[in-house]
Amino acid sequence: MFNQNIKAPVNIPVSKIHPFEGNPYKVLDNDEMNTLICSIQEQGILTPIIIRPIENTDEYEVISGHRRMRASVKAGLETVPAFIYAVSRDEAAIMLVDSNLHREHILPSERAFAYKMKMEAMNRQGYRSDLTCGQVGHKSRDGVSETESGRQVQRYIRLTYLIPELLELVDEKRIAFTPAVELSYLNELEQADLYEEICICDATPNLSQAQRLRAISREEGLTPEHIGEIL
Repeated sequence: MFNQNIKAPVNIPVSKIHPFEGNPYKVLDNDEMNTLICSIQEQGILTPIIIRPIENTDEYEVISGHRRMRASVKAGLETVPAFIYAVSRDEAAIMLVDSNLHREHILPSERAFAYKMKMEAMNRQGYRSDLTCGQVGHKSRDGVSETESGRQVQRYIRLTYLIPELLELVDEKRIAFTPAVELSYLNELEQADLYEEICICDATPNLSQAQRLRAISREEGLTPEHIGEIL
């Protein structure tokens, strides 16, 4: 997965390890986490986490293994086994995204922020933007996604423009993906008005309604009255 020479894992104090800032993948304290905590208490960490040194410090941040790291802290471990990779933060961001995209269950918001993080890191490293995001159907080892077209990647990234309340409705599957992309073009005030109307009438926009909302927003500005009429 990572183009580095794998060395033996090293036991690192948990106090020296920090989550990756901006990690797009949620680490939840749920039943799966409780199961992982019990497993670590009984057997320890079977698969070492992957970390990178934080520049100009003696501390580290996690690249892969945030759930194992959190479970280890909750299990009371003082040290965890880790592979250390001396990579830049942009390289680490790409590694972090790629190490999680294979997961079976990824929320739309997680995929959206993951693609955004990876694209921004690749752009800073000088990758050609037309090869990473612009070509419909383009797939490459140098691209943002191995399985989705550049256009679909861009559509996911549009979700990051939604206010948190609407994005949560997307994760809950109350708003479908394609209407959500249309709604992402509304400004924050319009989105807030839309969310308030959704709460009042307990109805979410379908694709046709989302397209109408976007068109009105672009042409004359969207008001609560418009939203109420459309929903």
